[in-house]
Amino acid sequence: QLQLVESGGGLVRPGGSLRLSCAASGLPLDQYAIGWFRQVPGKEREEVACISSSGGRTNIADSAKGRFTIFRDNAKSTVYLQMNMLKPEDTAVYYCNRKGGSSCLGVAFGSWGQGTQVTVSS
Repeated sequence: QLQLVESGGGLVRPGGSLRLSCAASGLPLDQYAIGWFRQVPGKEREEVACISSSGGRTNIADSAKGRFTIFRDNAKSTVYLQMNMLKPEDTAVYYCNRKGGSSCLGVAFGSWGQGTQVTVSS
């Protein structure tokens, strides 16, 4: 079973940057597309970015385009979310999860971890 653990969150001022990491164990990461999702209390979890298993294709939500980048290092079994020009509305708990296969099509397929809190505030 693929297990994913998120890290890298924290408190940052508006306009700042953070890099989140999603470390995998249990199964080879390179078999799966991986998405980054976020959730605030009272709202549905939303997908902000996804990367295909090979890393050749990425999707970024409109709310994050031009500011967030997703990339992966399959040799290190890690997927990253680089977040620049952060805004207060980016404040959320961020989660990573796998898709059902190698592409970003479809919904999150695995179980949810604890996530990592990102707070953007002055």
